Amino acid sequence: MGTIDQVKGVGGKLEEKLSEIGIFSVRDLLEYYPNRYESFEIVDLKRAIHDEKVTVVGEIISAPSVSFYGKMKSRMQFSIQVQGEIVKVGVFNQQFLKPRLTMGASVTVSGKWDLGRKTITASNVRFGIQNDRNIVPQYRIKDVSLKTFQKILHEAFAMHTHLINDDLPLHIQQKYRLISSKDAIQFAHFPQNQEQIRQASRRIKYEELLKFQLKMQYLRQQIKNERTGFAKKYVRAQVENFIASLPFSLTNGQNKALLDIEQDLASDSRMNRLLQGDVGSGKTIVAAIAILEVVLAGYQTTLMVPTEILAKQHFASISKMFAGFSHIKIAFLSSAVKGKKRKEILDALQTGEIDLLIGTHALIQDDVAFKNLGLAVVDEQHRFGVAQRKRLRKKGEFIDILMMSATPIPRTLAISAFGDMDVSNIREMPMGRKSIQTHLVREEKLADALHFIREKIQNENMQIYVITPLIEESEALEAKNATQIYEEWRQHFKSFAKVGLMHGRLPQEEKDSVMNEFAKGELQILISTTVIEVGVNVPNANLIFIYDANRFGLSQLHQLRGRVGRGQKQAYCLLMSTSKSKDSLERLNIMTQTTDGFKISEADLKLRGPGDFFGNKQSGIPTFKMANLIEDYKILDIARVDAAQIIATDEFHHNNEYLALRDYIKKTIANEQQQFD
Repeated sequence: MGTIDQVKGVGGKLEEKLSEIGIFSVRDLLEYYPNRYESFEIVDLKRAIHDEKVTVVGEIISAPSVSFYGKMKSRMQFSIQVQGEIVKVGVFNQQFLKPRLTMGASVTVSGKWDLGRKTITASNVRFGIQNDRNIVPQYRIKDVSLKTFQKILHEAFAMHTHLINDDLPLHIQQKYRLISSKDAIQFAHFPQNQEQIRQASRRIKYEELLKFQLKMQYLRQQIKNERTGFAKKYVRAQVENFIASLPFSLTNGQNKALLDIEQDLASDSRMNRLLQGDVGSGKTIVAAIAILEVVLAGYQTTLMVPTEILAKQHFASISKMFAGFSHIKIAFLSSAVKGKKRKEILDALQTGEIDLLIGTHALIQDDVAFKNLGLAVVDEQHRFGVAQRKRLRKKGEFIDILMMSATPIPRTLAISAFGDMDVSNIREMPMGRKSIQTHLVREEKLADALHFIREKIQNENMQIYVITPLIEESEALEAKNATQIYEEWRQHFKSFAKVGLMHGRLPQEEKDSVMNEFAKGELQILISTTVIEVGVNVPNANLIFIYDANRFGLSQLHQLRGRVGRGQKQAYCLLMSTSKSKDSLERLNIMTQTTDGFKISEADLKLRGPGDFFGNKQSGIPTFKMANLIEDYKILDIARVDAAQIIATDEFHHNNEYLALRDYIKKTIANEQQQFD
């Protein structure tokens, strides 16, 4: 359709402002849909609903009065007569309207209706009887007026109407009674009524979700159809003896996940599986068994984790697990391994002497070459970018991939973000694991909380995590910061407990040193930012205190809570919040009511949306122009089923009615490959 500067009225400055919100072409502009609609449809007050927005026309019957409060803030009040009723109108910070609000003048007022008080808190006051704009689209625009934006939208639509093509085959449009792409764009930007908005929404959301699901199903089919010749064959008795030697029994969830993985390993198709479950649910032992099976089948394996501390923990624990298999050689690699030691590891890896390589991002460096890599396991997979995960895949030919995540992903998000993967869930915790007791702490009860912590240290030799969202002072946020809390707690527990400090700005060596001190029990209290969210397993750390808990997402709080309760002792999570917000308190109460990560992540996704859940760049989750993964889950399910059926037919690959959809898939995949190569 052309670049945005081809639209009449778009000059250099406006072009620059539009580029800041991602509008570079005419198509970008036409597909920059409203985020909401302001309705100015005049209502009958007798049918108006309490606390909802209304628009009424009335006659001013009292002179306006203005009162000031705070700095440059004002509230203006006046009364109007509407349909025989007297209605009070309140307007904030618009005292400049006062000279025009004269007795007997007609005004059109829009705002929230208080049925009991017969009051409208106005968001919009217009003079005269206004009925020329019942519905006004609202956009997320920066430094561009709504009037200017609407003007260039009109110009773009008028100039390029003939270039708007329909990507959806006619039979799909007819099946769901969807309007055309041209009508959808017109109704979205220039609606005459609510029905047009509804029809535009149905069409645009379905097309967005269908296209994405088609791409995911296409990738899934590609992976399944790849010839691998890598079916893993091993002596089953050796694996069964290993499982029997474990000091615990596998849970039903672990056994089911292991069966899924074993079926993948035995097949001729490459495994591409996500293993998800709460912190402490036992994902690592399942992955370790899978690694053992692949090594016994004669292939190399690798385990990549996001931090050196966690990598070392896995190296130590898996080395101990595999102690009975003296022929299995395990090595560790991180950026800290250099010189002769690094060369020895890389040489042994290339000759096939190393069976399992455990490490960090260092595993995906160019000089790391395997002889016959058969399985790559990625722990805390969402901590790695799409490009990093892709580079790991290239370390072997048709290798099996097992991703692990301690952030349970709700079904709706898993369908969309991981539609090209198979998913196994571990929903139960190992036997004997006690549920973490979670309590809200008001600021005035901090002294009681500190006394409770002192008792736990004194009587049970318990170690404590203390989490804060900030490192240093910030005028923008009133949250406590790590350095300030460190000084306060160090003074409070002086000569009683040793307190350490860790945050993201410390050099890696210093962070490792502090964490190791805590792991060894040399520190009783660790003041930290969220860098400990993924860290070492400290069984004696059974209490976590989180400042300004309302500033964290629920899933992040759940991850932090998972740092404690690793042993058999009762563990505690104390959430302190100074917020008086009802929504914040209701949100935090969810944490006190359940320790089920899947329920928490579902609630978190509804509250924060998919864009913030992992971060789009990290997870590969798309940013839809209109669709919402939670609100539109019914459309998502329909689109997923339709996409699977379409991809499975020969018609899709050869019939020209699917040409636009085929081109979309190829172009999108090519762009992503170019972006992440």
